[in-house]
Formats: sequence, C-alpha cells, structure tokens
Amino acid sequence: MTAVTTESGFTAPVLRGSTDFAGTAQMLRLYLRRDRIVLPLWVLAFGLLPTFYVASTESVYSTQAELDNYARSITDSPALVAMYGPVFGTDIGSIGLWKAGPFYALIAIAVILTVIRHTRVEEETGRAELVGATSIGRYAGLTAALTMTAVGCVLVGVLAALTLLSSGLPLAGSLAYGAALGGSGLVWASVAAITAQVSTGARIARGIAFAALGTAFALRAVGDAGNGVLSWFSPLGWCVNMRPYADERWWVLVPLLTLAVLSTAAAYVLLGRRDTGSGLLAERPGPPRAAAGLSGATGLAWRLHRGSLLAWSVGFLLYGLLMGGAIDSVGDILGDSQQVKDVLARMGGTEQLQNSFITFAVSFLAIAAAAYSISAVLRLHEEETTQRAEATLACAVGRARYATSHLLFALLGPVVLLTIAGLCIGGVYGAMDGGFAEKVGDGLGAALVQVPAVWVITGIAMAVHGLAPRFAPTAWGVLSAMLIVFFLGALEGLPQWLIDVVPFVHPPKLPGAPWQWSPILWLLAVAAVLVGLGVAGFRRRDLR
Repeated sequence: MTAVTTESGFTAPVLRGSTDFAGTAQMLRLYLRRDRIVLPLWVLAFGLLPTFYVASTESVYSTQAELDNYARSITDSPALVAMYGPVFGTDIGSIGLWKAGPFYALIAIAVILTVIRHTRVEEETGRAELVGATSIGRYAGLTAALTMTAVGCVLVGVLAALTLLSSGLPLAGSLAYGAALGGSGLVWASVAAITAQVSTGARIARGIAFAALGTAFALRAVGDAGNGVLSWFSPLGWCVNMRPYADERWWVLVPLLTLAVLSTAAAYVLLGRRDTGSGLLAERPGPPRAAAGLSGATGLAWRLHRGSLLAWSVGFLLYGLLMGGAIDSVGDILGDSQQVKDVLARMGGTEQLQNSFITFAVSFLAIAAAAYSISAVLRLHEEETTQRAEATLACAVGRARYATSHLLFALLGPVVLLTIAGLCIGGVYGAMDGGFAEKVGDGLGAALVQVPAVWVITGIAMAVHGLAPRFAPTAWGVLSAMLIVFFLGALEGLPQWLIDVVPFVHPPKLPGAPWQWSPILWLLAVAAVLVGLGVAGFRRRDLR
C-alpha cells in the first residue's frame, strides 16, 4: 500500500498490485444474492417446461399415425414453421419439443436482462464507480455477471436434459436439446456483454441487444419458412438445427460455443478501452432549447417510453401476422380430437377450434403486453433509483402528476399493442378465409377484452413500487409465477382456486363465447384499487 498527497495536503492510501480480476468472487456472491429469486425462476421455467410440452403432446397424439399427420400439417403451414421452426422427425420427442422452439429466444431475453442489469446498470447508477474505487479489479464485475449467467445457462441445459430423459425419451436427443438451449443462453449473454460496453445508457444497451435478437429471429423465421439458407446466419437457427431426437447434429455446438467465446473476448477488449461510466458511442449534445413536446411531465415520459413502445409494437405486429396466417391451418393440424378441444377449453377457448386458437394466441399476447406494462412501471422505478426523478420533482411537478405521466404509458401502451395484434390476426385470417370485416372484429375483440387483465398486472407493479420500492423488480416474478400456473393449470389440473389467481383466465373467451360484464368489472375494480394504492404510497413515502 502506498499513499498520495492531494493539493490540499490530505494524504490518502492507495492499493497497489491488485489484478484486473481481483474481487470477482465477492462480486459473484453479491450478484447471486441480488438474483436469489429471479435466477432460480428462469432456470426452473426453462428447465422444466419443455417436459410439459412433450407430456401434453403425448397425451393428445397417442398413435404414430396421428403424429405423422401432425408433422405433415405443420410442414404445410409456413406461418407455423416461421413461428416455431421446422419439424425434423415424427417421434414424440421431436414433435413434443417443436413448440418449445421459441425457448431458444426466450432464454436469450432472460440472459440479456441479467447481464446488462449487473454491468451497464451498475455503471449508470454510479455503483460500479464506487465499488471500483476499492480493491475490486476492473474486470471483476463483468466476469462475475458472465459467470453467474453461464452457470444459470448450464443448469438450464442440465435440468432440461434430465427431465426429458426422466420422461422416457432417448438420451442423445435429451442431451442435444439441453445443450442447444444452454448454448443459446451463452451466446446471447456474450452479446449482451458487448452491448453493455457500447452506450452509457442501460436502455440503449438493452435495445441494441434486443434488436440483434429480433434480427436473428427474423433470419431464422424467414429462412425456415423458405429454403432454410438464411436460418444458418442466425444463432437461433443453429439451435433449431441441432435437431434433438431427429439425427442430432452435434457439430452445431462448435459455432455456438465459438461465437460465445469470441463475443466474450470482444467484450473484455472493449471494456479495457473505455472509462468506467462511459460508452464507446459518444453521447450527442442535445439542442440548445427543448422541443415543445418536452415542456411537461407527460412530454418527458413520452420521450422516455416512445422507443420501447415502438419496438414492442413491431413485435406485436409481426406476431399478429404470423398467428393470423396460422389460424386457417389449425383444423388440419389438430383434427377432431376431443382431447385437444378439452385442453384448449381449459386454456380459455371454445369448442370451435379456430376460435379457440385465436383465444389461446391472444392470451399469450396479453401476457406479453403485461410484460411491457411492467417495464413501463419499472421505468418510473429506474428514474427514482438513478435520482433523475428527484431533479424533476424539485420543479413545479407534483408526485401524483409525475407518477401518472408514466402510468399513462403503462396503461395505454398495452391497449395499443393488443389493438395492433388483434387487427393483424383478424385481417390476415379474414383475407385467407373470407369474411374480412367479421374476422377483423373477432380478432380485435379477442385482443381488447384482455386489457383489464393486463391492467391488474400493471396495478400490482405500481402497488409494489409505491408501497415497497425496494421490491419493485419482483413484479417480474409475479408475472412468471402466473405464467407457470397458466400453463400447468391447463395441462396438469391444478386446483381451480390457484388458477383463478391468474387474471388472464377471467375475461370472456372471445370470439365465440357469450359476452360477460361481471369479470370485466371485477378486473377493472381490482386494477383501480392496486393503481390507487401505488400512487398513494408514492405520494407519501420518501424517494429512495
């Protein structure tokens, strides 16, 4: 230890000889403690849910002839192939995991959020600079974040392989699926590590990472729906082409792991070339005078939310187009199996298969809209934790007005997203099957009837932020738990009282089912109470 003397004569001790990786173990323990709830949630979800897909498929298609017809119908539907990927085999393992294809992208979302939360967010809030002033090495934070995420990805792969193997499926296919799922997580964790070095803002870093993920998904979707060439330009396409239970291609792990290693190395190189708190992309100076749209709290909120809302809108538009194109073929895929009708009815559908498919698809869109709503509420939380809210509230802006400016997007954003998706679903379905105006009305009604359920999730997030801001991020855990109950309630027969906790099961099952005002009014009342509690709590408590 040496000492330096400042101009004022103060002598300060300075640690010497510490390596760039010093303190990695301490940082890892800190990150594990902070993620002690979220990390196990996504590990268990991605590790266990593929087995339920296989079990549900096996309970519906009991003969090889039915499986062959199912696979043939999927192949004949470009929309379904674009959404979930191609089917490479007709055995129960290959068919059962077909709808688990999006998990390669879903685990990417989880690891992107995890890595950026423990890297760029730490720098944006100033905590990384404070920690870096101690004996913690320069690369300790990034190494700890990547180590924790990598361990989570490995656990997902191992758990998925073990649960599939315990279901009686072949060893090779189970290992292949687990390796591909874990490999996808490793690749996108390294991509997130790179984007965390690019910008000074966590939201921009997440935006770049999600843009890369969206591009990879589009390449995979277009490639699989076409001749398959473009799919090889996407890491998600590599995972799909691992072909579990269908003549596995083990060599696909080579490009996956190579990309993960090279991207991780690039992240370290970029980190070494910038200062803490800075980004490789220089921030542009703003105009000398603010635009008229930024003259109030709502204008500021619009500036903060518009990029996110636009990105989500594009995603809902594409999903709506794909789902609308798949409706016409659902009858050929599912046939007349009464078991299929029963499962869809439990998930919220009606006896008419195509209407049930619309209801089923819109239910997942509602969950996605709830995820956007949580992110909008947590932007209010982020503004507070980064102390930007304190500067705004120091002006002539009241607490309620400030909170309402962000809640406006948390409440109306899902309406916009579901409207876009409903119009796309109904429009494409009507163009293919006839009755355009009627089909558009069906799609729009099925989507918008889910809005009160989404607002309940908005209310939960706002209530936690207003009353217990320290636990505001647990809103993601609440949504994850509801998603698991939503899945398992339809497939495994959970108690009805537990299923009723999920707000998405209560709206009328449009189209086809009769309209009911009672559940809509109850959902709106619950949402209003929760939002009111959150705003009241925010007005009365101190800023963090």
